Amino acid sequence: MSIEAEIARRLDGVQARITGAAARAGRDPDDVCLVAISKTQPDQRIAAALTAGHRVFGENRVQEAWAHWANRRTVIDDLELHLVGPLQTNKVRDAVALFDVIQTLDRPRLAVKLAKEFDRAGRQLRCFIQVNTGEEPQKAGVLPVGADDLIAECRRLELPVEGLMCIPPADEPAPPHFALLGEIASRNGLAGLSMGMSADFESAAELGASHVRVGTGVFGPREV
Repeated sequence: MSIEAEIARRLDGVQARITGAAARAGRDPDDVCLVAISKTQPDQRIAAALTAGHRVFGENRVQEAWAHWANRRTVIDDLELHLVGPLQTNKVRDAVALFDVIQTLDRPRLAVKLAKEFDRAGRQLRCFIQVNTGEEPQKAGVLPVGADDLIAECRRLELPVEGLMCIPPADEPAPPHFALLGEIASRNGLAGLSMGMSADFESAAELGASHVRVGTGVFGPREV
C-alpha cells in the first residue's frame, strides 16, 4: 500500500470513529474537528494527508512547524494550523506569524505577550486555555482552581478565547478529566473543548469535544 493510500485510509477510519462517537452522544459529527498532529512526521506523510484533503494540523514546536508549513502556507489557502505544545514567550512572534490557533495559553504573562503581539501584527489568533486537570507538576497548564481567574484576565486583555484544552494523565481514565474541563468551560460560557488524542478521542467526542488531536491514529507510529 502506498503512503498516500495508507494515510487516506487512516483519515477515513478516524473520521468514521468520530462520526460513530458523535452519533452515540446525539451530536452532529461536523461539530468535532479533527486536528491531525504532524509533529516529527516525515514530509511525505504530511503531504499524503494534504493530498487526501485534510487541512487542519497541529504542531508542538514553533521551529519545527515553520519547517513543515512555512512554504505550504503560501500555496494552500485553507490550511488551519494549531499550536498544541507549550509556548515560550520568546517564541510568541514566530508563533503568531505562522499559526491560526494557540491551544496552550496557560499563564497571565503569556496572555499579555500574546495580546501585545496580536496588536502589533494585526492578527487575532483564536485561543484555547490549557488546563492541567491532573495537577501534574511536570505538565504545562493552569491548575483547575486558577482557570476562572486566567479566563477573566484573558477577557480583560480582549484575547479571543474560544475554549479550553487538556491532556489527562496517562495513567488515569480520561473521561473524568474531560468532564472537569467541560464543567470549567460551561461556567465560563466557553463552547470550545480541545480534548482527546489517539487513545481516547472517541470518549472525548462523546463528552463534548469540539476538537480532537490525533497523531499516530492518522499518521501511524512516529519514526523518532
